[in-house]
Parts: sequence; structure tokens; C-alpha cells
Amino acid sequence: MKDFSLEDIKTPADIREMDVEQLTRLAAMMRSSLLKKLSAHGGHIGPNLGMVEAVIALHYVFNTPTDKIVFDVSHQTYPHKMLTGRMDAFTDPAHYDDVTGYTNPAESDYDLYSLGHTSSAVALAAGLAMARDLKGDKENVVAVIGDGSLSGGVAFEGLDTGATLGSNFIVVVNDNQMSIAENHGGIYSNLELLRSTNGQGEPNLFRSFGYDYHYVRYGNDLHSLIEAFRAVKDSTRPVVVHINTMKGMGLPAAEANKEEFHYSGPFDLKTGAPLHEELPQTAPKTYDDLFADTMLRQMKANPGVVAITAGTPGVLGFTPARRKEAGRQFVDVGIAEQAAVDLASGLAKGGMRPVAGFVSSFLQRAYDQFSQDIALNRQPATFVVFYGSMFGMNDETHLGFFDIALLANIPDLLVLAPTCREEFESMLDWAIGQKELPVVIRTPGAVAVSNPQIEPATDYSRPAYQIVRQGSEVALIGAGLMFGIMAQAADLLEKQGVKATLINPRELSALDTATLDSLKGYKAVITAEDGIIDGGFGQKVASYLGQAPAKVVNLGLPKEFLNRYDYSELQTRCGLTPQQIADRAISELK
Repeated sequence: MKDFSLEDIKTPADIREMDVEQLTRLAAMMRSSLLKKLSAHGGHIGPNLGMVEAVIALHYVFNTPTDKIVFDVSHQTYPHKMLTGRMDAFTDPAHYDDVTGYTNPAESDYDLYSLGHTSSAVALAAGLAMARDLKGDKENVVAVIGDGSLSGGVAFEGLDTGATLGSNFIVVVNDNQMSIAENHGGIYSNLELLRSTNGQGEPNLFRSFGYDYHYVRYGNDLHSLIEAFRAVKDSTRPVVVHINTMKGMGLPAAEANKEEFHYSGPFDLKTGAPLHEELPQTAPKTYDDLFADTMLRQMKANPGVVAITAGTPGVLGFTPARRKEAGRQFVDVGIAEQAAVDLASGLAKGGMRPVAGFVSSFLQRAYDQFSQDIALNRQPATFVVFYGSMFGMNDETHLGFFDIALLANIPDLLVLAPTCREEFESMLDWAIGQKELPVVIRTPGAVAVSNPQIEPATDYSRPAYQIVRQGSEVALIGAGLMFGIMAQAADLLEKQGVKATLINPRELSALDTATLDSLKGYKAVITAEDGIIDGGFGQKVASYLGQAPAKVVNLGLPKEFLNRYDYSELQTRCGLTPQQIADRAISELK
């Protein structure tokens, strides 16, 4: 294939007759196409630009899909998708949205798992290798792990297990010296040692586990990669191939600003400047900015206040400048949510005031630590949840509407749902100041809006609902972000001559039974929450009022793995628009 276009590449078999010069030209063409799409469409930029050559070399050397490759984090698999039958999703703007941003078996046999979180590939691949051995098969099994994923506990456990297999098991460590932000932890100090010694330094983390080890100094050089992968193909022992790659390669702005270009919306290809309009100076703050500003204020007042992140400082509003300002009072443990929760527990036990922030979808990895090491031991640490919403990320691997059911059913864990910026600040300040309870605060969306109807409490240790409007016959209880939607529904009802009782519950983990008792004679009580109905806040209300005359209607999300859904369509499907809620109330009054 002397002359070829990207559209000629349908499967990895199409590149296996190429020479290195042709493969190098292919890499340049793929990178150019990626840049064109990413600059117009947005996505994970740095991780994919840095993996072009490695992915080409993997599919060139290994006989995929017979040989199996598990990618972690799979947000670095755009080049993989380009080579495995999905090229038009990266070359034709009309098809840009045809594929997800992560591996997905529904798209291709080359994708083994739907993976959007981190650190699991090594253990998953170990299981595949064990299954192969039990069946007596001979294919290669490869785990590709990078972008900071080695710091996750299950990555360590997978390495530990994989080392014992005694058969073909290949781990490719994509070392681009970054997670979303900079890497943290002793593992990465060892990788730095290995890079600085061309793989010769001791101790060697991977050899200590029992792996054979190969180092590729130039991880974006196709000749070096192909040579390394050929050396380990059909290995009869567990082996690690450590490749030193450049995150953001080919886009100067991404090479210089790796954190900013880990993920980005559309940007100017020449300058790297974002294409979205700048918000006016008078625009409301976002909750990440509000959180960071509140924490810095608290840190200055109390040296015992510590902010913790598990590899996502930007989500918490802690830009590099804010991290520098916070100094030792800001801690990034890397992609290790379990360690972050336990670190918070230890800090609280030691008399400090820890506050850990998490993306909703990621905190589920630390369920046991929330249950055992925080709640059971009643450590007064504070946790703030971001993107916990049906209006947040909508990939099936990053859904943010399971956390209420997950956390609000753990005994002795107080889960609060602020409705506006004033209530959020009040809850955060109170949680940091008190020393009796572990507290979770769920941010209500992205933009920190004000609401003069809401009266922040001075003490959130006991459930005490705020009755914002007093009515009769029908009550609307809106948790967190849903309170504003319920308020709109109440306005619509009032125009129809129905005065509804409008309630801000504030707390999702326990019930204000006195307020609920006052609703027992109503015709209808309607709850709405930005989470799944099963096991959620509304079902607690329904259970308590089960014997009362009032009919309880729970509105929320289905218990489903939804993928790339349309926000307004889902809201309508779930009956969560203001008009639908008002119509439901009217129907219950008849």
C-alpha cells in the first residue's frame, strides 16, 4: 500500500503490510485528523495525541482482535478507534458523534469493556489471561495503562495478581508524566527514576513484583515501539513494557499546558485559545470556584483545614495558582479515591478539618471507606460531591445520579443537598466547624445561583425542612437542584388557583418527621430528586407516609445505565419539567 488515505484503513490488518516509513506517515495523518476534530468538537486532547504511535505499533505487532488489548484509561483510545473500523468518526464531521469517548463493546469487537474510570485494566486483563490459560488457548493479552491510573489501588492489586500467572501477560505502562494534572505518589517517583536511568535504575517497581521489564525511551518513535512489542509478543512470562510518551504531542499548546488540554471544548487550532465566549465579569460563580474560594478563606483562618482531591483538582476549582496559594493544606493523592477518604478519616482523627471533593461518578470506588472508615467510626470529615446530576456528564461510564442512593443509606453519614450558593456556603462552613458528624454536601449543578427564598440554617445536624411556601392539599418537596424546578411548578400551580406547599428538605439521609406529619392529611405529596428513584430520598418519604391518606409520588431518574442521553429528553421522560410536575399535581387533586 504505497499510496493510501485514512479512509482506506478499515481494520488493523490494513496496516500490517506497511513499512515503518508508511506507518510514520499514517501517524502524521491520524494526528492531523485528530487535531481537526478535537479543535472543532472538543474531547480528550492530550491523552490521545500522545498515544498515536503506541496504538499503531500495538495493532501492527499484535494480531488483534484475537490478541486482546484492554485500555486504561480508555479516554486515550481515539487512535485505537480510528484503526478498528471507526475512522469516519474522526474524519467526517457528520459522523463525529457516532462513537463514544471510551471503549465500548457495542461499537466494536476490538473493544473488550465499557471503561471510563481508571486503574482496572491490569486486573481485567489478568482475568482474561487466566481464562485463556484454563481453556488452553495461546493468544496474547495486553493491558495498556496510563494517564495516572497506576496510583489506583486496583492497579496495584492487578499487578500483584498478574505477576503470579506464569504465562503470557503483557502490561504496557504509558508514562506521560501526568494524570489529569501532575502525578503524585511514590509510584511516580519510581517511574521518574526509571526514565532518568533509561530503565536501568533500582529499585524497579515492576521487577519487584516479578515482571520482566522493557523500557522504551522514545515512546512516540514507531521503530522503538515496534521493536519492544515484538520482543514481548508471545512471551511466556508476565512482562511490563514501560513507554515514555509526550502527552499532547503535535499541539504546542497542549505540550506546554498539559493539564489545561487533558480535556477541552473546541479551541483555536493555531493558538489553543478556547472558542467559547468568555463569561461576563458579572456572571454567577460556578460551584467549583465557590468551593475553592471558600476553602482558601477557611484555610487562612484555620491551618488545620485541608482540602483533598483524588486526581481531579480542577473539578474542585483548585487551579495551579490556587494550589500554590493553599500550599501544604491542599493534597492530591492521585487517582486513589479510597486513599483520599481514608486520608480524610485519619486527618479528622488527628484533629484536623479535612474536606475532600469528588466527581460523583468516581466516589463510588470508595464506598467501603465511606461506610467503614468514616461513618462507622464517626469521623467528622467533610466530602463535597461535584457533577452529581442528570445535567452533568452523560456517558454511561460517568453518570452522576447514583450517589444519593449510594451514600444516603449509609448509617451515621449526613448527606446534605443545598439549593443555592448561600446554602452551599452555609453548609460547607458549618460542616468544617462542627466536630461530631461525617458530612457529604452535594453541589446543586454547575452555576452557583442565589435564591433569596432560601434561609440557610445555623445547624444542620438534625433534619429540619424549610417550608418556603405554605399551601394545602399538595406538597412539592424538591431536593437540591430540583428545588428550583419544583418552585417553577408551584408558580404554574398558583396561576391555576392551586397554592402548593413548597419544601426544601436540605437533608437526604434522614427525615424531618414533624414536617412530614403535617402533610399526612394532604391529597398528594410529590418529591423530586436529581438521582435514581430506587433507594433515593423520595422513597424514604413514601415509606414514612405509607399509612397516611396522602398519596406520595416520587419523581427522579430510572435505575439504568444511560449513554449520551439528551438532557431535555430525559427530563421530559422522567416527568421532571415544571409543567409536567404541575400537571401531575392537578391530576392528583381530582
